[in-house]
Amino acid sequence: MSRRYTKPSLSLDEQIAHLRDNGMEVNDEESARYWLTHVSYYRLSAYWLYFEFPKDRPGPRFRPGTTFARVTALYDFDRNLRRLAMRGSEHVEVALRGSWAYQLGQLGNGHTYLDANLYEKRGEFHRNLSKLAGEVGWSKETYIKHYRETYDTPAVPPVWMVAEMMSFGQLSRWFSNLKDRGLRNQIAQPLGLPETVLVPLIRHVTDIRNICAHHGRLWNRGFLQPPKLAQKPAELHASLNITGGLNPAKLYNGLTLIGHVVRTVAPESTWCTDLAAHLEAHPERDFTAMGAPEDWRNRPVWQ
Repeated sequence: MSRRYTKPSLSLDEQIAHLRDNGMEVNDEESARYWLTHVSYYRLSAYWLYFEFPKDRPGPRFRPGTTFARVTALYDFDRNLRRLAMRGSEHVEVALRGSWAYQLGQLGNGHTYLDANLYEKRGEFHRNLSKLAGEVGWSKETYIKHYRETYDTPAVPPVWMVAEMMSFGQLSRWFSNLKDRGLRNQIAQPLGLPETVLVPLIRHVTDIRNICAHHGRLWNRGFLQPPKLAQKPAELHASLNITGGLNPAKLYNGLTLIGHVVRTVAPESTWCTDLAAHLEAHPERDFTAMGAPEDWRNRPVWQ
């Protein structure tokens, strides 16, 4: 038997009435209409979910004291958190691009990275190369276009060019597929992490960036591919939530690892202090929903 979706489309007034009927206080209807028009009921629902009782509980949908203003305050907090997360991930991404290009360039010449023997999984290498060649073929970047028009072989540009054009997700696949652990560690060293921690971190950062790029809820998101928790250096280990037992993983540990990389590659950056100040302004003061330990503010990365 097929199941048909039958929920009706509601007008703005009907949306407000529906929220009130379910126990949410809407004290400023003009403001509520603005938010429902320019952000949308469905996007905001990801934030008022935090204020709901469990689905199987009888009675009102929302907990006592739930207001539309609290929902939008949480939305604004998360919107600015995404901006900070993107700013921090930029340091990780740029540092990795530079180190990957430099270390592979030092192996021989700018095209040594095309040697299939460097990679653990040949099939993945060829898939990555095919994708890269396709992107080179249609790229409108001036330097890629110049390479296409000037040189016939190799068909793809040297490593320092492709490092700047490929997506971060693609870069992570090239890096993680390198066979030589020592080479992976050489690439990871400038970022202040061993490769065993950096490889899962960049996959995690890719997930964070994708959420931010689509303006999705981030603050209490669960991640099915968590970062690996570093044992060294000591101040990083002491800053992580090691005993949280969180499944799926929450955001705090990822932010902490990004913070360590930022402190390593950009010691003059104010990112860690800016992020800590923003977290302290959390409108609900619920840090555990982000996976943070109770004393997170006193841990070394955030000092």
